Amino acid sequence: MLSEVLKYHKRYLSIMAAKQVSCLVENTLDVIGGRWKVLILQQLFGGVKRFNELRRALAGITHKTLTQQLREMESDGIIHRKLYPQVPPKVEYSLTPLGKTLKSVLTAMHNWAERHGAALRGRKQRIGASRVLSMRAVTQ
Repeated sequence: MLSEVLKYHKRYLSIMAAKQVSCLVENTLDVIGGRWKVLILQQLFGGVKRFNELRRALAGITHKTLTQQLREMESDGIIHRKLYPQVPPKVEYSLTPLGKTLKSVLTAMHNWAERHGAALRGRKQRIGASRVLSMRAVTQ
């Protein structure tokens, strides 16, 4: 009985150790994940932007989605929102020092995609084509 408990505990510790690493990556993905956050960051790497500048630069994003994404990023501490007390209100967004550190992360992701993107696209095309062929066989 004791040996089973120790065996279980040892397995639990190894799973939790692996989860610790995974959680750190998950934390990063929580901060930059989603369709728009990386694109917002790309815009802000170029300097301070106002809300409508971001909205125009990000074709297809809605006012609500941009507002939500900016609030999340501000909450995560990667962007700074500066509100000027004037009418109409003027708001500017910029990267915090923490947000600026994400440039190297995104650069690494870009470089990985450049190196492996063609192979991934080719694989997806082959899988997509085989799925179409198998669907044809099922429907005929």
